[in-house]
Amino acid sequence: MNKKIQNFILALLIISGCATHTKDQLKIAASTRSLGEAYLAQGNPIAALKEFTTAIKITPDDPYLHYDLGLTYLAREKYELAKVHLQKAIGLKDNYTAAMNSLGVVLMKQKKWDGAIALFSETADNLLYTTPHYPLSNMGWAFLGKGDLKAAESSFKKALKARPDFINAIHGLATTYLTGGQTNAAQQLLDRAILKYPDAPILHADLARTLEAQGFYKEASQSWRQVMRLAPEGELGEEATNQLRKFSLKEGTDSY
Repeated sequence: MNKKIQNFILALLIISGCATHTKDQLKIAASTRSLGEAYLAQGNPIAALKEFTTAIKITPDDPYLHYDLGLTYLAREKYELAKVHLQKAIGLKDNYTAAMNSLGVVLMKQKKWDGAIALFSETADNLLYTTPHYPLSNMGWAFLGKGDLKAAESSFKKALKARPDFINAIHGLATTYLTGGQTNAAQQLLDRAILKYPDAPILHADLARTLEAQGFYKEASQSWRQVMRLAPEGELGEEATNQLRKFSLKEGTDSY
């Protein structure tokens, strides 16, 4: 066989082998990312991080993988690392609103209120984004952190207009009312919401705080008991336990 022909066939085999290898690598990266996303959904960011860092070595320009890494570092409270990957995701994919919203959350965690608000506003205004209640509610929390109660109230109400059953926005609006001393408005909002969503522990906790602020300690105790029934573990359960213990000491009796 002619030597040139042999070299040509050899080159084709090498190219073909590389292409097959690359295809296999992409499959491995996709499977690894999927496994990491499953771990993240299960609340196991450490296991997720292991999978994502393996996949990123194969597909370093995958915007979705950078988004996953951003969420993972956010869950682990590694905010600077989360920012790096979310900004990378936004740079790699146009109009990546989910990544922009998450980057806003990172900035909010760092108390960089204005930067967070700018991102939430841009995301909410994007007509292609199908879940504007998320950035609108997040914007409410950023305004609340900044101390702008009027803007916070407006943002939470816009979120509820877009999604009336969004518990995070109901919680945010109630918190805004309570922060501003509008306890009657908070109670009316929460009474209506609890009729619709009786199994939402955060709403019962908000109502308990509102009732306590009004001096209705017995009624507040009843709401904290509902919190303990619905969420016996975690921060809310711990808060309910502490509050009930406080009321028990105040009354001089065992309220359990």
